[in-house]
Amino acid sequence: YQALTDNELCIRLARQVVDCRMDMQRQILKRTLNRGAEPDERLGKVIKQIKVLQRMLPSVDSLDRLRGFEGSVAALYFSVFNSLLSRELPPELKFSGRNRRPPKDRVNALLSYGYSILLKDVVQAINIVGLEAGFGFYHQPRSSAPPLALDLIELFRCLLVDIPVINSLNRLQWNSTEDFIVSPNQVWLSDAGKRKFIEIYERRKADSWKHPVIGYSLSYARMIELEVR
Repeated sequence: YQALTDNELCIRLARQVVDCRMDMQRQILKRTLNRGAEPDERLGKVIKQIKVLQRMLPSVDSLDRLRGFEGSVAALYFSVFNSLLSRELPPELKFSGRNRRPPKDRVNALLSYGYSILLKDVVQAINIVGLEAGFGFYHQPRSSAPPLALDLIELFRCLLVDIPVINSLNRLQWNSTEDFIVSPNQVWLSDAGKRKFIEIYERRKADSWKHPVIGYSLSYARMIELEVR
């Protein structure tokens, strides 16, 4: 509790979290650019813009400015998100821009559902470790979501939601009618779609990755708890 009253410490932790998310977003775009048969000028330009903003992060000295940086990078990332998706996808599974509360297309429905599941997993890890999810160092208590959980999901959004969504779309795993409920103002996953998403998500959580600090492989599920600790 005392640490969370230290403004400099909160900014330092928040900068690390934002830098991590920016870097993963840039790496996802870069991987797609490198795989392309032809240079994608728009994708290359966005990657360079994100890198410039990353270099400016150490000079950011307030949480409000940091949120502005994060918002700018998110806007850049989602402006080219459709370039990450297969051209073989039907028109109804294309991405036209990030929207939520409620999601207005199928890709946004997948992203929003994934982030909600990830949030629950992070809250569970926080409770297991014994921290207070209601006090965060970056996000403010503006909704029912606990601020500390919102802080920590930034480390895992790309790894556990964005990449599985992109990969499953590109493998043509989604049925645009059976897996979604579409109304004039919003799109949700059907029960079948939710079951399919949870299966994809749990499979991804079981994947292992070599942790750069401790030096051995962990599942992503175990890594969530480790990062909370």
